[in-house]
Amino acid sequence: MAKSEKYAVGVDLGGTNIKVGIVSESGKIISKTSVKTEAMSGPKVVIKNIKKGINEILKNNKRKISGIGIGAPGIVSTKKGTVQNPPNLPGWEQIELGAIIKKEFGLKVNVENDANAAAIGELIFGAGKKFESFVMVTLGTGVGGGIVFNHKIFRGEIGGAGEIGHVCIDPNGPRCNCGSTGCIEAYAGNHYIKESVKRELHNHPSSKIWELIENDLEKVSPRIIQMAAELGDVYAKEFIHDLGIKLGVAFTSISNVLDISTFIIGGGVAGFGSPLFTTIKSTMVSRVLTPLKHRIKIVPAKLKNEAGILGASALVFYNT
Repeated sequence: MAKSEKYAVGVDLGGTNIKVGIVSESGKIISKTSVKTEAMSGPKVVIKNIKKGINEILKNNKRKISGIGIGAPGIVSTKKGTVQNPPNLPGWEQIELGAIIKKEFGLKVNVENDANAAAIGELIFGAGKKFESFVMVTLGTGVGGGIVFNHKIFRGEIGGAGEIGHVCIDPNGPRCNCGSTGCIEAYAGNHYIKESVKRELHNHPSSKIWELIENDLEKVSPRIIQMAAELGDVYAKEFIHDLGIKLGVAFTSISNVLDISTFIIGGGVAGFGSPLFTTIKSTMVSRVLTPLKHRIKIVPAKLKNEAGILGASALVFYNT
């Protein structure tokens, strides 16, 4: 073990689980644990569970910890460490999470929006290492985003920049849980994908998806759609292609506005892989401003399931 190696605690605060790990400055996860969030029980219980997870990971630790990084949903003030109105965490109008955790453990605490933390993780440890600027997109329960410009996170005026999921591609489209209509999240979020396939599948009686779900529509998932596509199912392949077009349209607007042409894509829905990525790229190339066409890159995220912990720990090592 190198004497100069630094270590941090990374906390990935999710709506269902809180993942906590000790991570080295080189991006190696030394140990990790997970506790239930119990989101519906309110902020006090969730914060108690965050403390519980950190205590568990520090229990037998003998390494010097440089600080604690927390990736949290919602709008985050990085200076104050406050978290405002995070989705899936009822009662969190404004919580001074950084100050609470610092008081408990006596360590430096960095709090960041979870999508921004994922972007920083990719910048420091993952696929973003070789790019000066990129847009990180997380395709999961929702569609999250983080903007890296010249190796720095762009946060906007109140820390809310990068809400890519709420770029509108059709003002008359389906209602999004943000209250607007036609957001890309209303097409590409995990829940919306499942509901869309459940509605449409009756029109495709020969689809292999029926066999994979054993005729139980509640078993529909992005993974099932991917498996069906890999088996050559026409409907599944068309669904992924159509999703790629919609994402490509949304990303085109972002690229035109920001003059950033590299998109790093992670999250469970990114498991659709090459067929999705290829369609996104071809759609963007056909629609983006001419000077950007030859520069478009669609890159798979590298950190996968560890993105949350690694990204949160990177907050301690990275001068944001």
